[in-house]
Amino acid sequence: QVQLVESGGGLVQPGGSLRLSCAASRSIFTINYMAWYRQAPGKGRELVAGITSGGSTNYADSVKGRFTISRDNAENTLHLQMNSLKAEDTAVYYCNAYTSVGTHYWGQGTQVTVSS
Repeated sequence: QVQLVESGGGLVQPGGSLRLSCAASRSIFTINYMAWYRQAPGKGRELVAGITSGGSTNYADSVKGRFTISRDNAENTLHLQMNSLKAEDTAVYYCNAYTSVGTHYWGQGTQVTVSS
């Protein structure tokens, strides 16, 4: 089992940057896949970016070139660097961990609002 706690959300102007962090309650070294999802008002939850235990990454087309996902196994932390933010990036962002036994764990979410 693993608990996930996100931080770093907030209000930012269009074109600005934010860095989200997700702290895990135990080692993430063996967690196969970790990811960031987001859910905007009235929409379903969508995958933003993911990273494997080996460091391979994948991104939604809408964030490629603007967002960077990384994991720090020593600090048991997942990050999402978000640059050139747009109004359409406004959503609640969730951290996800997918373990080798096929279990998904979710954080409580952190609000990101992009507005002038």
